[in-house]
Amino acid sequence: MKNNYAFKLAVPAILFGLVLSVPCFAQDQPASQDMNQAGQKMEQAGSNTADAAKDAYHGTARAVKDTTITARVKTALAGDKNVKASAIHVDTVAGVVTLNGQVPSPEIAQHVAQLAEQTKGVKGVNNQLLVASSESTQ
Repeated sequence: MKNNYAFKLAVPAILFGLVLSVPCFAQDQPASQDMNQAGQKMEQAGSNTADAAKDAYHGTARAVKDTTITARVKTALAGDKNVKASAIHVDTVAGVVTLNGQVPSPEIAQHVAQLAEQTKGVKGVNNQLLVASSESTQ
C-alpha cells in the first residue's frame, strides 16, 4: 500500500512539473525562428553593403574615366591654335562631353565639337557653345 500511496503522489507531481515546463519548451520554437530571421536580416544587410560597395566602386571608376576624358579634351583644345581654350568649359558625365562658353564663330564652335568627338573615350558631345555676336566683340 505504501507503493500505491507514493505512486499517487508522484504521478500528479510529475504531471504538474510537465505542465509548468511546457511554456519553456514552447519558447524554443519562437526563439529559433527569431534567430533564423535575425540571420536572414544580417545576410540581407551584408548583401546590401556589398551592393553599395560595388556601386561606389563603379561610380568612382566612372568619375575617374570622365575626369580623364575631360583632361584629354582640354588638352586637345589647348593644342589647337584656332581655339581659345580658356573660354570653353568642358564637363564629362558617363563619357558624354558638354561644351559651354563663347566662341567667335559657328565654324569655331563646330571645330571645337569635332575635336571633342575625336578624343579617345568620348561617347557623345553636347555642344552648348554660344557664338559671340560681332556687336559684343567691338
